[in-house]
Amino acid sequence: MTAGSRIGVLSTVRDLVGAGLAAEAQAAQLERVADAFRIRLSAEMSGAAGDPGVARQFVPAVSELTVRPEELTDPIGDRAHMPVEGLTHRYPDRVILAVTQSCDVYCRFCFRREVVGQGGLLADDRLKAALDYIRRTPAISEVILTGGDPMTLSPRRLGAILQALAAMDHVSLVRLHTRVPVVAPERIDEAMIAALGAHPTVWIVLHSNHPAELTENACAALGRLSAAGIPLLSQTVLLRGVNDDAEVLVQLFRSFLRLKVKPYYLHHCDLARGTSHFRTTIAEGKALMAALRGRVSGTALPTYVIDIPGGFGKVPVTDPWVRAAAEPGSHRLTDWQGGEHLYRDPERAP
Repeated sequence: MTAGSRIGVLSTVRDLVGAGLAAEAQAAQLERVADAFRIRLSAEMSGAAGDPGVARQFVPAVSELTVRPEELTDPIGDRAHMPVEGLTHRYPDRVILAVTQSCDVYCRFCFRREVVGQGGLLADDRLKAALDYIRRTPAISEVILTGGDPMTLSPRRLGAILQALAAMDHVSLVRLHTRVPVVAPERIDEAMIAALGAHPTVWIVLHSNHPAELTENACAALGRLSAAGIPLLSQTVLLRGVNDDAEVLVQLFRSFLRLKVKPYYLHHCDLARGTSHFRTTIAEGKALMAALRGRVSGTALPTYVIDIPGGFGKVPVTDPWVRAAAEPGSHRLTDWQGGEHLYRDPERAP
């Protein structure tokens, strides 16, 4: 696939109107959306936003002004397990290290949309405190770099963090959760690939939701990572009006395999504020997964998961982790420690 004409980075409602991605008649309402949730489309995604499956992910909508009571500022409970600033330690053997609050795109459904873009890099003293915590906690074998997007860091800075983690014998694996290879593929150059070699075992988990995101440049960037021997996984968010269609998911997951990216997770859309227009029901998600079986090989099937609101971790959307409750549209979720939680399919915005 090829990107459309290259528009450039878009970061204001005026930019969107000028690029033909938003209507002048809606500009005043969209300014209200922008006051609450930041706007940014990279040049690559600006060029691809002629496809509605791309535009809906990045172009703000008036529907975002509808905030439902069940929606949360921290829907997956990052801060409930934060021993030091920037570090989430939810599971015994792994931590999440948010090294930056910056992204090359601001997704309209992001579960961290309340904080991304507020600042840039994690301050040096906070990064040191986070690394010190990892260093003195030998149970941690895996560190997940996230943010924001860790691949917006310079190769020098990213390489320094990976070197620090490589010096800790108990940290055997580092994962980078990123959109950069797709949304800003120009960043995947020789310097970035060299920086990724600073730790002996680095995996990249690519976030991509629609086949139209996989532009010619994105495919080339993923090819460079694959040629460097870096294992690639994907995570996709199930989004109404973007990929809640079996054929779209088939195209996406087959494209991943051709690019040597293993589909890893299909996430149920989190309860972030102003995102009800993106959310499917759990039953709809399960039906989509059933439709994929037999149409794609097991290598192309991700695990459909839901993050239990409040910080209790993610679980597969299958028995015994997720079971129907007595009330229609309600589900009983069992976390990894055996705790039970009631989840109701929320009402959705039109």
